[in-house]
Amino acid sequence: MVRLEIVTPEAKSFSDDVDSVVIPGVEGEIGVLPMHAPLMTLLQPGELRVVKGGEETRLAVGEGFVEITQEKIAVLTDMAVKESDIDESAAEEAIRRAEEAMRNERMGDEEQAATKAALMRSLALVKVKRRRQV
Repeated sequence: MVRLEIVTPEAKSFSDDVDSVVIPGVEGEIGVLPMHAPLMTLLQPGELRVVKGGEETRLAVGEGFVEITQEKIAVLTDMAVKESDIDESAAEEAIRRAEEAMRNERMGDEEQAATKAALMRSLALVKVKRRRQV
């Protein structure tokens, strides 16, 4: 078992001992088992999968950082939402609004970066929610 802690600005979203975790890193998915080599990496918006006792839990996560030690996985992210808590229609509406805003050529660099980040978080939410529907 390895301890997984997921922290967002609002709260500690997840804290439990788990069998394995698959993390959406910036260079691809990272599978983590107990006694993993120490590692720090950037987290990209996507699907984080947790396995405990044969049960898989999926969370949509945003941007952030991951620190992996042999005993613990610490995820610091701007968003972590369990699959069951995702409002698909609200996420789809957020995608539509972000795509519309991205078409605005007068948008400043900071505003464009924030809009793109919101779009990526919303896409992650929809991806996680729809995975089981296929």
